[in-house]
Amino acid sequence: MGAQLRVYKRRIKSVTATKKITRAMEMIAASRIVKAQRKVAASKPYADELTAAVTAVAHGSDVKHPLTTEAERPQRAAVLLITSDRGLAGGYNSNAIKAGEHLTSELVAQGKQVDTYVVGRKGVAYYAFRERAITQSWTGFTDSPTYVDAKTVAAPLIEAIGRDTAEGGVDEIHIAYTEFVSMMTQTPHERRLLPLTLEKSAEESAETFTKGAGVHALYDFEPSAEQVLDALLPRYVESRIYNALLQAAASKHAATRRAMKSATDNAEDLIRSLTRLANAARQAEITQEITEIVGGASALADATAGSER
Repeated sequence: MGAQLRVYKRRIKSVTATKKITRAMEMIAASRIVKAQRKVAASKPYADELTAAVTAVAHGSDVKHPLTTEAERPQRAAVLLITSDRGLAGGYNSNAIKAGEHLTSELVAQGKQVDTYVVGRKGVAYYAFRERAITQSWTGFTDSPTYVDAKTVAAPLIEAIGRDTAEGGVDEIHIAYTEFVSMMTQTPHERRLLPLTLEKSAEESAETFTKGAGVHALYDFEPSAEQVLDALLPRYVESRIYNALLQAAASKHAATRRAMKSATDNAEDLIRSLTRLANAARQAEITQEITEIVGGASALADATAGSER
């Protein structure tokens, strides 16, 4: 019995130490979510205004720019998959990878060759384990990405879409990441970055330009609309990738907080269960000792009575 009680005590001590770790990780993730949400909110106005500016240039002029005009027969596409550098986030990484795989399958089904770009060690490990090619990868900044990181990721993608497909260029750029909806909801998201995919408001603006309906601003592009697009569209890609990195970071921290809270709750349940078992083992041990003492006393009394006779 004593050995069993010692086993329970060791397990309780071990689970208690684990609980302290998961509780600390939960609190750290909760603090990081707030910072990530603020960064997402701060990046949104710039991204929205930049999108509006690009839309104005694209539809306020008759320039057919390769970054806003779809290829007649697109042959090659780039897919940027955003995962995290660390685990302990429940199904966050697996859901993001599934979204990237679904996007890749759709593009392949359309007859396009796919070049894969990956952010995060978990995504890199997934492709390396399956011995699948990665065009380029980045790690080390997924928990707290900066605009410099976004520019680093965007540079080879912008360069690829500016080259001919025969020289390793691409016709389209797609991105798969996790969108932060709330503390409890993070949704894998797929979207096309280039050629420019208009949002609903941008589509209404474009319709106004093309149909001439209503009153809209007149734009004079200097030195030319094409050169303005050359300058704006890289910034557009960078801002969208930056926003996606921030959304993914907030989603990862929320998933980590939820997973660590679940682990902490499970540890508390296990400690309660082990404590009950330890108490039962201790009570059984005490009962056995009392029984042995009573039995010994009874045997001694019987032996004493026999000798007196």
